[in-house]
Amino acid sequence: MTQQRWNPERYARNARFVSDLGGPVFELLAPKSGERVLDLGCGDGALTEKLVDAGCLVVAVDASSEQVAAARERGLVAHVENAESLPYSNEFDAVFSNAVLHWVKDHDAMLDGVERSLVSGGRFVAELGGAGCVEGIRSALHEGLRRRGIDARARDPWFFPSEERYRELLTQHGFVVDSLELFSRPTPLPGDIAGWLETFAEPFLGDLEAADREACVDEVREALRPTHYEPKAGWVADYVRLRFAVRKPIA
Repeated sequence: MTQQRWNPERYARNARFVSDLGGPVFELLAPKSGERVLDLGCGDGALTEKLVDAGCLVVAVDASSEQVAAARERGLVAHVENAESLPYSNEFDAVFSNAVLHWVKDHDAMLDGVERSLVSGGRFVAELGGAGCVEGIRSALHEGLRRRGIDARARDPWFFPSEERYRELLTQHGFVVDSLELFSRPTPLPGDIAGWLETFAEPFLGDLEAADREACVDEVREALRPTHYEPKAGWVADYVRLRFAVRKPIA
């Protein structure tokens, strides 16, 4: 099965809205000058720069070596690390993450690593896709692969939890939940939905031959046109977000 790969240039072209819409979760973090912050899943570092500009001492990590290279080009301290095997212990006042955690398979391992990385009383503030996120797009992708005799469930990379499920997970890993909210956020795309699919749906499409991949994208586009395309707004993705702020208890 093809793994999701991140091309910084394609990401900047088709997905800059991800960091542009990260303002509310950044505000929820309320970073303070001098704080040590781990940016978990930094991408190309667009939001990481805001943490640095706020005076934070930031370490940025991402599983994509290409994205880490792009972040380093911005002058950021960035490392290739897997969210499920963070190597830190009692090092950070806060862990910050935007639009990353729904790509993580083992949330128990990830939450263990975040809890271990934080100092006593440290904060974990994040936003990820929540239950119902891109449900229409996901269904169209599953149907496109089903018609080709492919089990899309085996390729589906996303974990979009309910508010109740994620509150339970956070509590099980020892966090005190200060806020947790699930909300719909229909998101206009910068271009054709084919660009979104090329950027985010590689696990579904990557093993298809080039011509069949193009045909599948066309089928998905036409299936979504009645519900996801507006003549004035263009293509709109059916995003649902889960945003939370939790903290590690003071020892």
